Amino acid sequence: MGTVGGEYHALLARHDAMRLRRRILGQGRAPAPEPDTAALYDGAADQRLITQYLDLVTPFADLIAHLYDEMFARWPCLRSLFPASMDFQRVHLARAFWYLIENLHRPAEVAATFRQLGHDHRKLGVRPAHYEAFEAALCVALRRTAGPRWAEAVEEAWVRMLRFAVASMVEGADAALAEPPCWQGTVTAHERRRPDLAVLRVRLHEPYPYRAGQFAAVESPLMRQAWRHYSLASAPAPDGEVAFHIRRTGPGGVSDALVSGTRVGDVLRLGPAHGTMTLRDEDRSRDLLMVAGGTGWAPIKALLEDWAARRRGTDGGLPPRSAGRVHLFVGARGRAELYDAAALAELAARHDRLRVVRVLDEDIVPELDDPSAGYGPLAEAVAREGRWSDHLAFVSGPAAMVGATVARLTAAGMPADHMRHDPVPDPLTPPAGRGAT
Repeated sequence: MGTVGGEYHALLARHDAMRLRRRILGQGRAPAPEPDTAALYDGAADQRLITQYLDLVTPFADLIAHLYDEMFARWPCLRSLFPASMDFQRVHLARAFWYLIENLHRPAEVAATFRQLGHDHRKLGVRPAHYEAFEAALCVALRRTAGPRWAEAVEEAWVRMLRFAVASMVEGADAALAEPPCWQGTVTAHERRRPDLAVLRVRLHEPYPYRAGQFAAVESPLMRQAWRHYSLASAPAPDGEVAFHIRRTGPGGVSDALVSGTRVGDVLRLGPAHGTMTLRDEDRSRDLLMVAGGTGWAPIKALLEDWAARRRGTDGGLPPRSAGRVHLFVGARGRAELYDAAALAELAARHDRLRVVRVLDEDIVPELDDPSAGYGPLAEAVAREGRWSDHLAFVSGPAAMVGATVARLTAAGMPADHMRHDPVPDPLTPPAGRGAT
């Protein structure tokens, strides 16, 4: 990507600025009503036809391999829009295909999902012309994978499905013209808390809109066009700095680059922030239950900073006496994995309305052997400690832990709208048993 990639994205930025200017200048004119593509699209009919012939192209490994081979052979310039390793991209595309096929009978839901995806794809430099190349390559790949039993009517259904998704993605991208496709930030601190974990602080070069509890896609200069989602570990601050807690999940990936290869002074790119695990104005006076496992502590820490600021009234909100109580459960395998123990202890000491329960898998931890320490699986400890149905719960951490905790809270009578948690599962996750690519 280098200089050529930078020039390409600069050109796209100028093009978007011109489109935005034309839109602003034309605001006085009455726009022509746009058709509701979701209402017009008969997704259920295409779903039946595609499903009838699905065995010819699944698992999707061969289809996706043929698709990218064809696209890069015919349009070599498009290769620069993708990361060096295509493994994650192939898995993500398989998930997208499964999501579309399983949900075509709900076109409004699909349209909303792909509008968001189009909004996010702006950071990759994707343009409508690229979708046309993708469609042409997909048609070739479908015929090559399916063989002689393939039917033209089925291919037409696939094309309609793709065009419906693409139209929604273009809508999402156009709606975000007023914001940057991505934000650049300089690493101001990089602290290794464990061999496999680092805490990064990044100062953004321009204002970055987000709320405590949200997450963002991050790109390392060591792995161009490879983006991974990480929770923001700090509430918005006047100095424009954000924090991330990154655990290395394996060699050669984005997390490895951020933990092992990133240095102070490096420039990272951030996509727009997402997520609904946030505090709202009406939540200020409520009692809160917060549950964090592993690096799921990152967004919970940001939420606690936000809660503390609201309690002090520094955000112009309600006075301190109106604040509710917070019950915080922090889980880890053992003492060594409490990588942010000092900050946790400081928060507990500073706020009398915050109760901290440390839940460790170790049998004995003398340093934490006090009335505020708990032991055993995190979900069990939360369920055992009290009745939470009248609390508002925030749960963050590994997917299995989040799922188990949400299940325990649900069984204990907590309404679904009283729980906010990380997006588990991924909305594009394939049905059980269909994920192998």
